Order: sequence, then structure tokens, then C-alpha cells
Amino acid sequence: MTTVLVVDDQLPFRLAARAVVSRAEGFDLVGEAADGDDAVAKAAELHPDLVLMDINMPGMNGIEATRHIVDADPATVVFLCSTYQLSDLPTDAVTSGARGYINKEEFAPDTLANLWATRDEGTFAGR
Repeated sequence: MTTVLVVDDQLPFRLAARAVVSRAEGFDLVGEAADGDDAVAKAAELHPDLVLMDINMPGMNGIEATRHIVDADPATVVFLCSTYQLSDLPTDAVTSGARGYINKEEFAPDTLANLWATRDEGTFAGR
């Protein structure tokens, strides 16, 4: 079972992500965080296999939080999540340590499973 931490400052997306993760075979939601600082603390506490990380949040943004999480535990996989098109992501998203990108508008169980299956291909993949 792949354990998942969902990070987003917007409760509606956390609720939607919770529903997607619950419907995706082989994934188990172990926690949620509402900002980057909380994400770093929860990742250190829960040691999730996967973090679904919003990019734009008040305080520490998702790109900086990703850096902290991956630096602390390189085995943790982070997928950035936002409404950007892949080509419009902030330039530091690709160098943040995240292994992929999910557009929130296309987030579904099969999207999550497909991106998870390609997480070790060595390229920053987007779905």
C-alpha cells in the first residue's frame, strides 16, 4: 500500500484529493496538511511514500516545502499539484526534487496511478 500525504491550503481540494486517493487502488491517505510548514512536519512524522503538494500556499510554498521534505528523506516521492499547465510551471518546480506534476483539473485515480507508475523514470513528468 502506498501511503499518501495531501498538502493544500484549500479545504475543497483536500476533500477532493481524499476522495481520489480513496478510490485509487493501492493508495492509502495517512494525513493532510494545510501549508508548507505543516507539510514538512507531517512528512517527518508520518514518513509517507507520496506527498501530493500544492504549489501556491501562504507562508512556505509547495516548492520550498518539497525541497525540505526530499532533503530530509530522498525516498519520499512528491508530486506537485496546481492549476498551471505543465509548460507554465514556475521554473524552480522542476529542480525542487518533485518527481511529477498533476494538474488539479485532471486529478483522478487513474492519473495518480499512472504518474506513480512512472515516478522512477528520471524525468519530471506531468499528467
